[in-house]
Amino acid sequence: MTKPLELWYWPTPNGWKVSIALEEMGLPYEVKPVNIGAGEQFTPEFLAISPNNRMPALVDPEGPDGKPLSIFESGAILQYLGNKSGQFYPTDIRARAEVDQWLFWQVGGLGPMAGQTHHFRQYAPALIKDQRQIAYGVRRYTDETNRLYGVLNTRLADRDYVAGDYSIADMAIWPWILPGPQGQDLEDFPHLKAWMARVGARPAVQAGRAVGNELRGDLGASGKQAEQARKMLFGQRAR
Repeated sequence: MTKPLELWYWPTPNGWKVSIALEEMGLPYEVKPVNIGAGEQFTPEFLAISPNNRMPALVDPEGPDGKPLSIFESGAILQYLGNKSGQFYPTDIRARAEVDQWLFWQVGGLGPMAGQTHHFRQYAPALIKDQRQIAYGVRRYTDETNRLYGVLNTRLADRDYVAGDYSIADMAIWPWILPGPQGQDLEDFPHLKAWMARVGARPAVQAGRAVGNELRGDLGASGKQAEQARKMLFGQRAR
């Protein structure tokens, strides 16, 4: 009997990318919650799987050689799952290159920029007393996120999905466009808005997005627990 994959996970855009893929591919998995606000990403058990102390991570108890295989970095996990399942990741070299470039566009561009936008617009005001210190960060990252939304909107002007057929590239990008404090109005990006609705209507996307909803708190809220979580996430130092 096939052992389920282990998804080391917390409900964030990067976590949703993998939970959506697992649902879409119909692969059996079990969730191993990693409470990033409580510092569980620094435990020896998790660091053995994800040395960069970031989730998600994946453990396949029955890897390609029959031995356990652990993978960190969401983009690498999506590629592995696509190869393992034979779904949503084409084998044709030209088609695969199309998917890969948009997957890396998300990993190297949209994710970091939208993440910084989210940070400066939502979390930084609770961390820094002098709000003038965060004004440049808000403007810089909001504007760059706007540019990236525009790139994606143009890409989707004449196609239903970002890289031909629906693929792991769509699964990677969609969670980072979910409505949130990124300072953008989807009405300004009609093709992107239509794609968001198209992808979001998929039952597996809805199921993957819902994984662990009950676990997540509000890091932008007030209170001692939220303050401690912010310190854990944003007060880290090299060790």
